[in-house]
Amino acid sequence: MDLYFSPLACSLATRIALYEAGVEANYLEVDPKTKVVQKDGSDFRTVNPLGLVPTLRTDDGTVLTENAAILQYVADRFPGAGISANSAEERSRLHQWLCFIGTELHKALFVPLLDKTAPQDAKTYALNKNMSRLDYLENYLKGREFLLDHFSVADAYLVTIINWTMATPPIELAKWPAVKAYYERLRARPSIAKAVAEEFELYKAELARHKAAA
Repeated sequence: MDLYFSPLACSLATRIALYEAGVEANYLEVDPKTKVVQKDGSDFRTVNPLGLVPTLRTDDGTVLTENAAILQYVADRFPGAGISANSAEERSRLHQWLCFIGTELHKALFVPLLDKTAPQDAKTYALNKNMSRLDYLENYLKGREFLLDHFSVADAYLVTIINWTMATPPIELAKWPAVKAYYERLRARPSIAKAVAEEFELYKAELARHKAAA
């Protein structure tokens, strides 16, 4: 299978899931500005017209988009990895967390803060409206190791999003000690440590490439 990704973007969650499952995949880096696939110089928009990562091409050629859908596909495709749900009720919980992370944290809170073109008023509005989501997460994670009763693709997604606090100074994890402890604990997990380290190096190369092209 082929995973189209951009370094340290939300596609990192799928890389973590694949590492956790111990399966091979082709990782195809997409420049977030030019939408050029770095391996062959092709236009990524011929694969996904929206130009968004992650995008996954399965072994049978099916193209999947949207983070939550791809994560669930990987979890179900490799049940032996134990990163999916163990029951119908737990599957609903998994869906709940994937939706919460995608809508309440990823899109509502972090996207405006990370958008260099967003006006300051938009950033302030996003902070004021959505900081309560971190309070909710803080209360939930107290005394818990994972979002479910075991590591799942929801944790892969959440740790990816929390990782963005490095680039969003208004959000200080020290204000949410349970979230901070969760993040630090999961960053030490082998699949996550490996994925973050690899993509951080690619991210530095991406910044250098953009600087040289400016």
